[in-house]
Amino acid sequence: MGSYILKRILSLIPVLFVVSIVIFMIVHLTPGDPAAVMLGEEATAEQISELREQLGLNLPIYEQYVQWVFGVMKGDLGTSFFMKEPVTEAIFEHLKPTVSLAILAQIVALVIAIPVGIIAATRRGTLADSSIMGFSLLGMSVPSFLLGLLLILLFGVQLGWLPVAGYKPLSAGVWDHFKYLIMPAISLGSIQAALIARMTRTSMLDVLNTNYIKTATAKGVKKRNIVYRHALRNAFLPVLTVIGQSFGTLIAGAVVTETIFNIPGIGQLIINSVARRDYAVIQGVVLFVTLSYVLINLVIDLLYSVIDPRVRLERK
Repeated sequence: MGSYILKRILSLIPVLFVVSIVIFMIVHLTPGDPAAVMLGEEATAEQISELREQLGLNLPIYEQYVQWVFGVMKGDLGTSFFMKEPVTEAIFEHLKPTVSLAILAQIVALVIAIPVGIIAATRRGTLADSSIMGFSLLGMSVPSFLLGLLLILLFGVQLGWLPVAGYKPLSAGVWDHFKYLIMPAISLGSIQAALIARMTRTSMLDVLNTNYIKTATAKGVKKRNIVYRHALRNAFLPVLTVIGQSFGTLIAGAVVTETIFNIPGIGQLIINSVARRDYAVIQGVVLFVTLSYVLINLVIDLLYSVIDPRVRLERK
């Protein structure tokens, strides 16, 4: 197991290297002078020149990249020009709301998706199955921002049960923290629930049609035991993969939802940084999100052996 983890960690190096090149080139080859954008229209040519020299933008692009990479290897992602703080600190300040939102949205998705997927699989071809698949297709089709706006209109404006937008840290109280995240979590979690439910149904159907399930049924084993003790466990590996991917998506892709609900997370940080052309923050956030995504996939791979011992034997 230790050698497997080491190999997977080493395999991250080329991935992060390629990502660093791509994001660096995209950011730095964008038309326009970033120094002029940062300082605004009233900036003089002398001020722009001084800022370019301060940020190292007057150097050849390959020298800028090498300096940035060596800084990253030392744990230094640079300093934000606008926030006047290290990019690492800015990321971790904005990471807390995003992680809270992602975890709550994932819980919403799992609470809905797993039972619904099991019901659809065990009642294949019935009205319940057709209805669940229809709603899951609708859930995958409705954009999260549209669902978020509808939730704001209903629960925030019409009923007044939940705050329309904003964020409070966990230190302000558990309820005060979560009441600001309920609507964005539902809008994000519903889409992920639709995807996970479809995968749960498909995977469960494959397992329910295997010979050992048919044998257990013929021997009179209770249906509940067959579904939850035998079928679900063996069907869970593909579902676990989708869960890991969906959680990575929630960490990286909650930009629009965070903007609508005014949550100061990673999404809002990168949107503001793009608008300001804050190079250091853009590069640091994208690299951090990439690293988070691949680490989540690594954790999911390790969980395979916990759920199914056969995976561990194959690795040995």
